[in-house]
Amino acid sequence: MNLSRRSFAKLAGCSVAAASLASVLSACAGESGSSASGSTASSSSASGSTASGASTSGVVGTEAGEQVIVAISAGSEPEGGFDPALNWGCGEHMHEPLIQSTLVRTDADLNIINDLATGYEVSSDGLTWEFTIRDDVVFSDGEPLTAEDVAFTFSTIASSEASEADLSMVAEAVATSPTTVELHMSRPYNALLYLLAVVGILPKHAYSQDYGYHPIGSGRYLLEQWDQGQQAIFAANPLYYGQAPKIGRVVVLFMVADASMAAALSGQVDLAFTSATLAGNVPDGYEVLSCKSVDSRGLSLPVVPLDGDRGNDVTCNLEIRRAINMGVDRDRFVNNVLNGYGTVAYSVGTGMPWYSDDMEVEYDPEAATALLEGAGWSKGADGIYEKSGQRASIDVFYMSSDSVRQAIALEFGNQMAEIGIEVKASGMSWDDLSPHMYTTPAVWGFGSNAPFEIYSLYHSEGGFNCACYENAVVDSYMDEALATSTLEESFPLWQKAQWDGRGGIAPKGDAPWVWLANIDHLFFQRDGLTVAAQKPHPHGHGWSVLNNVDEWSW
Repeated sequence: MNLSRRSFAKLAGCSVAAASLASVLSACAGESGSSASGSTASSSSASGSTASGASTSGVVGTEAGEQVIVAISAGSEPEGGFDPALNWGCGEHMHEPLIQSTLVRTDADLNIINDLATGYEVSSDGLTWEFTIRDDVVFSDGEPLTAEDVAFTFSTIASSEASEADLSMVAEAVATSPTTVELHMSRPYNALLYLLAVVGILPKHAYSQDYGYHPIGSGRYLLEQWDQGQQAIFAANPLYYGQAPKIGRVVVLFMVADASMAAALSGQVDLAFTSATLAGNVPDGYEVLSCKSVDSRGLSLPVVPLDGDRGNDVTCNLEIRRAINMGVDRDRFVNNVLNGYGTVAYSVGTGMPWYSDDMEVEYDPEAATALLEGAGWSKGADGIYEKSGQRASIDVFYMSSDSVRQAIALEFGNQMAEIGIEVKASGMSWDDLSPHMYTTPAVWGFGSNAPFEIYSLYHSEGGFNCACYENAVVDSYMDEALATSTLEESFPLWQKAQWDGRGGIAPKGDAPWVWLANIDHLFFQRDGLTVAAQKPHPHGHGWSVLNNVDEWSW
């Protein structure tokens, strides 16, 4: 899976001033503003806010039900609009697309359940998938949704170089009847189901180059208005085939962290994203909503010597990478950096069904230094190890726009100094960081409700293999995992890629990464608002919390 970091560049360059906040909220209140759908905003005030910004109430009734105003990160705004053929719902920050339906969904335990699909079958060789779909679904323009639309969607995405949903393994999508579609695969790929849970179905009859700005779908909500760089407003879809949403109107504001905090402090939003470094300052009338995630923070450790734009002359030493893994106190990251809003992580996907306990490593700084000294490293006068003229000193980069990653980088440096490894932490923009992603350890955020994140980071052909890691045995386990008949059969193979008793990506194996913690996704939640139970959030502090906004209530 090719993972885009375009959203990081957008976040780094985005600034929301108090005046901008006021204009967004007044637009919610019905003042003039451009509308993606050509409609204007409702004349009822958003969350009881007047045009002057004075908050009156947390609840406003609409014809379709209650309304909520939610502030999410500026980087969550879809760059190509609300188009599943680009990056809406899929790609780096996976979430349910709301406007469009999907063939399947995942429940709170991440089991696959039907949405548009009524069932599916897979051939014994894994190369043909047949889905049957409902016959009672219409798009928001009243046109029926058929298997032709499903086939069109997957064909469009598979052939598009611009799409962030990797459907390259789909060779052909064919509608064999109005309610049956076949996906013919170029290779077995049982993790396809996880992708199908976030890929929205497009209307063949109404798809055009500007679809993302005027989306027609069959999902729970319609796009009522989109003011780019500020907000998107969704209204309940009256033609939706499922249960009518309890929340009839959803106003989503795109903000950087300090603006989100300001919006909550002034009582202008019902749910506002925040971070562990800001969550201690809870505004009056709010509480902290803490959502567990598989959004992992860790550092890449390039495994090959520096050669051009790849490799690192310090982390290429296996003993350095293993010592780093033994020398980090992950509990300190959770307690000191995340203020308890997180869990210890030893892998991307710690605790998921495909996770191996062999990824776990005991914090043992004495063993870490013993390992280094056994490999010929000796401490210099300043307490930093050296070997054959090579100093155990590494640069560590982090996104300067992310206060949590900055705190992680600094804490990592403090802990590494305790075992004789020097860390020079530097914050920078994505544009400055990206040229060094294959040479310099960086504080990364990854995590998905699917095992293909392991493939992306560790397979020799992975889309984000910034550790420059290649291991034919590990590759073979992952390839075999994707070719099994069922997802459950694949889990032991993903675990073998982590450790098979002799080797793997585990800290006691090749150790190409050091993982530290899964961050909780934090929000200030207005008193009186009930947010439905959340399934584990993947990477991306944004749309995932809205997966089930139709089930929220006041």
